[in-house]
Amino acid sequence: MGFSMIVQFLNDLKEGQMKISLLTVSSLNNYVKSLLEQNEYLQNVLVVGEISNFKNHYSSGHLYFSLKDKASVVKCVMFKTFTKNLRFELADGMSIVARGRISIYEQTGQYQFYVEDMQPEGAGSLNLAFERLKEKLKKEGLFDESNKKVIPNFAQKIGVITSETGSVFHDILQVLKRRFPLAEVLFFPVPVQGKTAASAIASVIFSINVNYKLDVLIIGRGGGSVEELWPFNEEILARAIFSCKTPVVSAVGHETDFTICDFVSDLRAPTPSAAAELVVPDQNEIFSRLTVLLSFFERTLVNVIEFEKQNIENLMLSKFLQNTSKILQEELILLELNLQKIHEKTVNKIYLLKENLTKLASRIDVLSPLKILKMGYAIPEKNSNLVRSIDDVSEKDEIDLRVIDGKIACMIISKEKLA
Repeated sequence: MGFSMIVQFLNDLKEGQMKISLLTVSSLNNYVKSLLEQNEYLQNVLVVGEISNFKNHYSSGHLYFSLKDKASVVKCVMFKTFTKNLRFELADGMSIVARGRISIYEQTGQYQFYVEDMQPEGAGSLNLAFERLKEKLKKEGLFDESNKKVIPNFAQKIGVITSETGSVFHDILQVLKRRFPLAEVLFFPVPVQGKTAASAIASVIFSINVNYKLDVLIIGRGGGSVEELWPFNEEILARAIFSCKTPVVSAVGHETDFTICDFVSDLRAPTPSAAAELVVPDQNEIFSRLTVLLSFFERTLVNVIEFEKQNIENLMLSKFLQNTSKILQEELILLELNLQKIHEKTVNKIYLLKENLTKLASRIDVLSPLKILKMGYAIPEKNSNLVRSIDDVSEKDEIDLRVIDGKIACMIISKEKLA
């Protein structure tokens, strides 16, 4: 029996007419299912309750359980498509907040809660707010892969947004200098927790959009509680990241921490140090590849020359050329001279390439902070921050001078600005 017949049947019932065929059970269940699925509110609901009768069907990957409170119980199912995103293990007695839709399982006529995502209920209102905003931004397309910008393989200009206190920027900088010291790093200090942190970070991103041309932008902070990481779950920051012209790498918290910032960014890194690893190549790998390529080109050219030379020698021995061997012998001598010149030029070119590679390696070595320290220079630091100008210090300030084998504690007695 079709849907139109069901509607007619219900109208007939309302009018007291019972002359049409009776409904089948399947038709009735199908109709009730359509009513439930047409209700927009029931297609995206958040339900809090306690897990009971939990069953993990390992063969299929689906999860079956009930949610209950003091007065009621609802049957639930979470299909394999969604279980792969779970970050905790279910158990009877656990209180959770689940998001999903309401429908009916036609075969048994029982209505069920089809769960698409869930979180432990202990996180309270923050988890609910997180899920609501996540679902909202997902529907708007802010998380779509089609909107993700590509992270360049050789980033030359890298921006880092993080706190000026803590070790995050230092960790990122150390990795960048070790892997690719030719990259330029711009630091944008911001607060990374508190009520004003999200708007402050968003403001810096808007400023970068207007005033800077970067290859990649890293947004990072260390681990923390849900409350401490909450600025990275706010809508103002999510929309700022989405509107950023520069590819953004999110490096917030530890590997197990997930924020809205992670979903909207173009790439998520498990840690700040890992973010630095992802945005620049390893200089040692580059040198190794260049060396292999140069060796390959040299071998290829030598083989080509030898092959052509052998072809000419074979041709000279053919019967067809026996009578003209004297003429060809002169040409062969000339050809050998030309081949020798080509070989010499090729060898010289390879030598120049190797020499340039050595110079490039020397330039990188000169840029090394350790090289500078070995020359007798010292690096002034105040509170672990680099002192670049006399404006960074005041009289009686205590500073450290980093030398090749340690630090020297000093006090500023006076300062004088050079003309």
